[in-house]
Amino acid sequence: MDSSNSDGFASRLSRPCNHGNITPSCNDRRSCFMKWLCKFFKGRRHGESNGHPRVMGEDNMFRHKPIRSVDDQSKAENEDLDRAIALSLAEDSKNSKKHNGKGSNDEDLARAIQDSLGVPPYNPYAPVQVLPRGYRVCGGCKREIGYGHYLSCMGTFWHPQCFRCFACGLPIRETEFTLLEAAPYHKSCYKEIHHPKCDVCHQYIPIRGGLIEYRAHPFWGQKYCPSHEHDDTPRCCSCERMESRSSKYISLGDGRSLCLECLDSAVMDTGDCQPLYHSIRDYYEGMNMELDQQIPMLLVERQALNEAMEGEKDGHHHMAETRGLCLSEEQTVSSIHKKPKIGANRILDMRTYPQKLIRKCEVTAILVLYGLPRLLTGSILAHELMHGWLRLKGYRHLSPEVEEGICQVLSHMWLESEVMPRSMPSSSTSLPSSSTSLPPSKKAGKSDIEKKLGEFFMHQIVHDTSSTYGEGFRAANAAVNKYGLRRTLDHIRLTGKFPM
Repeated sequence: MDSSNSDGFASRLSRPCNHGNITPSCNDRRSCFMKWLCKFFKGRRHGESNGHPRVMGEDNMFRHKPIRSVDDQSKAENEDLDRAIALSLAEDSKNSKKHNGKGSNDEDLARAIQDSLGVPPYNPYAPVQVLPRGYRVCGGCKREIGYGHYLSCMGTFWHPQCFRCFACGLPIRETEFTLLEAAPYHKSCYKEIHHPKCDVCHQYIPIRGGLIEYRAHPFWGQKYCPSHEHDDTPRCCSCERMESRSSKYISLGDGRSLCLECLDSAVMDTGDCQPLYHSIRDYYEGMNMELDQQIPMLLVERQALNEAMEGEKDGHHHMAETRGLCLSEEQTVSSIHKKPKIGANRILDMRTYPQKLIRKCEVTAILVLYGLPRLLTGSILAHELMHGWLRLKGYRHLSPEVEEGICQVLSHMWLESEVMPRSMPSSSTSLPSSSTSLPPSKKAGKSDIEKKLGEFFMHQIVHDTSSTYGEGFRAANAAVNKYGLRRTLDHIRLTGKFPM
């Protein structure tokens, strides 16, 4: 027998000796067994993936688990193995006297070893297991991979061209990607997304304690360092975006700043606001909600608005900053007479004049803060006009949530008609279209920036977190969507509440 033969021990013992009647001694067989045992436990460990995708082909499509070494086995397994070897050798010594080298002892010894180790009998003619082709489905395109090269990564298979960056969508090569939260990235894309630059100071946002902490505007997505919330960085009083190093905001002189995009359509004096005010009154008339009285409207500064609000006996003003007011008391208000000039990033030559407001009906006047974009100014006017309409029509003793909520619905409806003039506002079912509130030429002239601002103002109304304005709007809007505006108003008149 050739001792260099590398066949398995079980198959060697199953063949009889072909060198006459000489039978291998017990020591020889034990020596052969120990050689086979060493070969049996020297299983090559396959390389384990370190997180990178591994290119595989048809020849290595199956991975075999590495065989554990003797050192990794438990103590109980070693004792069972020693006991099985001792029994097999003793049985071999006993039976060697009764047989003439027919190999039966070798077969018994091999079977005892296999049983003690839990190893299935070796069968060189057993068929090889082949998985169906559909077993490999691409994690990207969800199609069968079939034959050819593929990647194995993140617990699934990929066509090479389908393994793409989660951020930019371009294919990833094996040497240029990073895994994070089961999503592949190019290293450069990962750095750009997960270590972003501040949109205000244009520097990488600092890492503290291994974490990147930053703020992001819920609508615009502007990312900035948390420190900018406390370092007096100017923020636009209209769109709420922070001033960056690449742009300069206009100071309105009363603590407010305005970005250049909002300034482009800003309403600066009472005269310029009159056409917008009349168009919103026409919008009300288009919904059969005429205002019987001519209510004066004035554009004022922040200080004048705050002073007028303090002179009101009643009223609901719970917003972070009051931008409009429906007056019911006689007052003298300082109104902006002429549009101010803009120079050196601030307002110049502001001209105001005092105006005596006389009470002729339930509503004395409507005041709106100056310097806001046209759509925001219009939404404030629509809100305050609804306050006036409710008072003129005899709606009394409404709770703040009900009155402010229905006024916010009218403000949202008007904005929706301006931003999407060709569609019926979602909250004005059963009402005539409001697209006739402005001439088509004016509506068609809105820029993409102005439309985006209108969407932001609508977003503010919908996602307001205050109990009066936010919860009030959502309750009112649900009632209007379900029953229509007219039936909702009738129910409010009778019960003081929204219909359920």
